[in-house]
Order: sequence, then C-alpha cells, then structure tokens
Amino acid sequence: MSDVEAVKAELKKLSAKAMQAKMDLHDLSEELPQGVENVIATAERVRDAYAALDAKRAELKALETAA
Repeated sequence: MSDVEAVKAELKKLSAKAMQAKMDLHDLSEELPQGVENVIATAERVRDAYAALDAKRAELKALETAA
C-alpha cells in the first residue's frame, strides 16, 4: 500500500470518527437539559476529531502535491 493509499484509509477512519462525534453531540443537544454535564467533553471530542481530520487532509494534500 502506498503512502497516499494509507493516508486515504486513515482519512476514511477519521472521517467516520468525526461524524460519530458530531452525531453524539447532536443527540446530546436533543436531550438537554439531561446530560448537560457531558456537553463540554463531547464538544471537545468533536473539536479534536475534526482537527485530526483537517490535519490528515493536509497531509494527504502534501503527499499528492509531492507525487
């Protein structure tokens, strides 16, 4: 597997993780005020997931540009 293919596979996993985190936050928001103590932690998980996704996209773009 080439570096580009490996990064694309990681990107797919990170994308699924980010989408799941976003849906968890959405579900939590629908149940408010129940679970209000979990909002910050869940939002941070969403932020971190999307930051990782953006970083991996930048890595893929750099690899594709270098190729």
